[in-house]
Amino acid sequence: MNLWNPFLIPPPTKVINTFFLLLSNGKLFHHLFASFFRIVLGFVIAFSFSVPLAIIFGIFPKLYIYFQGILEFLRHTPPLSLMPLIILWFGIGETSKVIIIILASFFPLFLNTFKGLSSCDKKLIEVGQVFGFNKWQIFKKIIIPNAIPDILLGIKLAVGYSWRAIIGAEMIAASSGLGYLILDGQILSRIDIVIIGILSIGIFGTLTDGILEKIINNFLKKRGVGFNG
Repeated sequence: MNLWNPFLIPPPTKVINTFFLLLSNGKLFHHLFASFFRIVLGFVIAFSFSVPLAIIFGIFPKLYIYFQGILEFLRHTPPLSLMPLIILWFGIGETSKVIIIILASFFPLFLNTFKGLSSCDKKLIEVGQVFGFNKWQIFKKIIIPNAIPDILLGIKLAVGYSWRAIIGAEMIAASSGLGYLILDGQILSRIDIVIIGILSIGIFGTLTDGILEKIINNFLKKRGVGFNG
């Protein structure tokens, strides 16, 4: 007597066989690369906007007051809730998925960078003034190095948020990617494919996070700074 319905919960042997089949025909790598490419592209764009904007607000904190309301509103709006509008405006091509990644990774990068810049110890700034540093030298030699751990933490968080967002976006409008693989498995009633998609996300996400954390730790260790991300 079966303890569960094999149609709803396939046996491990079927999942393993399907995994090697998707691996051998290249479909798993195809979907994995599609998701990874979108994440990298969206992350790079988000980084190029969020970090400079945080630096501007860090230099001119009074300017941040005028934009704080709209930024807080956007921060509390889930990127996937904007997907219908984004599809209407940009279609179901690559642009819509990349925009979702930008929205998902922007605020972890922006907020952590801004926090790192604005929380610099005033005593360090006073020491710089004692040594005759001008404002630019203080910012470059004291404030920026002090903010690096927070910026790196923002990068780590942004990558994790990007993985969550892209899977949801691919399940709504895509023809490739791990999210699409899961949805396609559901439509075909192939629970083994759904499980492989879920496991792939968890495994590759964990590997990405571990590799990124190791790179960050090695980078900060050379500079004698700890990282608790």
